[in-house]
Amino acid sequence: MTTPRFLTAFLMIGVGLSVWAQQPTKPVQTDKTQPPKQDQSKPPEEQDQVGTKIDTFNVRLPIAVVDKSNRFVVDLKKEDFEIYEDKVKQEEIVEFKTETNLPLDIALLMDTSNSVKPKLKFQRDAAVSFLQTVLRPRVDRALFLGFNSDIELHQDFTNRIDLLSTAIDRVKAYGETRLYDAVYRICEEKMFAEAGRRRAIVLITDGEDTASDHTLEETINLALRAEVVVFVISNKAAGFFGVQAGQVDSNEDKNLKKLAEDTGGRAFFTGTTLELERGFANVTKELRSQYLIAYSPNKTTLDGKFRQIEVKLLGKKDFKVRTRKGYPAVRPGALASDVKPN
Repeated sequence: MTTPRFLTAFLMIGVGLSVWAQQPTKPVQTDKTQPPKQDQSKPPEEQDQVGTKIDTFNVRLPIAVVDKSNRFVVDLKKEDFEIYEDKVKQEEIVEFKTETNLPLDIALLMDTSNSVKPKLKFQRDAAVSFLQTVLRPRVDRALFLGFNSDIELHQDFTNRIDLLSTAIDRVKAYGETRLYDAVYRICEEKMFAEAGRRRAIVLITDGEDTASDHTLEETINLALRAEVVVFVISNKAAGFFGVQAGQVDSNEDKNLKKLAEDTGGRAFFTGTTLELERGFANVTKELRSQYLIAYSPNKTTLDGKFRQIEVKLLGKKDFKVRTRKGYPAVRPGALASDVKPN
């Protein structure tokens, strides 16, 4: 008996659907620039516990001191410093060093969005010149990351200027500006470094974040946990680049100042080629003129709260101190995925 044509067609469609259903599905592409989600399988004892008391941990402070003429003061002693945490004097300074001889890890982050396209060539040249000046052979390291709509690590930590220069020369300008996401990601993935090395971020941008998922507060919080000093070189006001000069005290510029100053760094707003070069030179000089003080906090309870830090100099009222504004009281070295920002 022959099968009716309509029944044959129906059976063929059914077999086709069955074969299609057995084919392996293609995984969904995810945004590789997003930080990994927290591993929920981590045992409770490895999770950060709010209110947990630990035996001891140290808070590290990179400190710069300048006089009335804004010249760096590099001959102070341990006895010249007092540390206050939430207005309470801290009793034990466990480490005091001048940072000039400590190995340096620099993360160079460059804005490569559409808004900086007219400035990109000089921005690249100035960045290479800065690295040639600041990195000491076989001692210091740097990485290079570009950010726009994407965040891309073009060169991981290395002490080879040729590799860094090649990576910087290859970047192109396009897309939006994920400034906070870039700083957040590099802190989370690269800046929780081993002890005995200094960590700094040098951020080159025109200042306006247009596409980040993370906020300024979240970014500062993570930078403080990583003990990273952020230096900002803004080229927004640079009329010589062929773009309209920006207002230095705009909201975007104030956010850049906060990002830098809360972490113990500085923000430079450049308006000429010479000022941009001076900005890099000032960052280099400050990195070579810092002190490192580590103290053991009187309060050892990890309650997750933000603790304010103030550094005072005994008998030296004309000197100004720059250091980070405080730290969140969480497990030392905690990653962003371990604890929620305050």
